[in-house]
Parts: sequence; C-alpha cells; structure tokens
Amino acid sequence: MSASPSAVTSSPRSFLAFDFGLRRVGVAAGNSLTRQATPLGSIAAEGDARFAAIGRLIDEWQPDALVVGVPLHPDGAPHDNTRRAQRFARQLHGRFRLPVHEVDERYSTTEAAAAGARDLDAVSAAIILDQYLRTLA
Repeated sequence: MSASPSAVTSSPRSFLAFDFGLRRVGVAAGNSLTRQATPLGSIAAEGDARFAAIGRLIDEWQPDALVVGVPLHPDGAPHDNTRRAQRFARQLHGRFRLPVHEVDERYSTTEAAAAGARDLDAVSAAIILDQYLRTLA
C-alpha cells in the first residue's frame, strides 16, 4: 500500500493528506516541488458522504498519492484510533486506487493548537503532510 520515500521519482508529485477523526477529517494539499502543505479544510461527513467529499477533492486536485496521519501513544504503542486511521488509509486505497502513505502523527493536533489554528484538523493534516514531504529524496 505504501511506497518508501526513496522510491519516489524526481518529477514533481502532488499529495492530499488527511488527519482522520471520528467526527471530522482534516485535509491538506502539497507537492514535492515546493515541499510545503496548505490546509484545505475539514470534512464533517461520515461514511459514504465522507468518501464522496474526498472523491470530489481527488477529482479537483488530482493527487499522485495520499497521506494519512496515524496516531500512536507517546511511547509509539498503537491504540484504537491507530487501527481506525489505518483502516481509513486502506479504504482510501481501495476506493481511489492511489498509493497511500501512513505518517506517525503524534502531537500534530497539539502543534496546530499551539500555532493558534482555527481549523485544528486541517492544520494538523498540513503538519502531517509537511512531515511526509521532508522525508522525500
């Protein structure tokens, strides 16, 4: 499901990133050329409506791949939301047939809040994507 960052080609690639939550999913866009992410907003819908909204974003932005933040305990241990985010990543891959990269998102919401973000979920998604973009060769 996920390619290693070293497997990334040198041509510019675009990404949509998601900060998964049970009530909302934050979304950000970015690319490998600028290596910067921009918060796009949050999707409040659940189930099929959530995926329909994501489908519209994919149609609009035409990303080469998707990035999903996966939460972990501070010690790196998984918890219930870890499994939910990983399931969401698998669902994205299955529905949209795009590569999906998982990123450790510990503290992304805390970082977004410390920065004074109005939309914590979208800014968290941008932090997650920034983190992924820094790993690209």
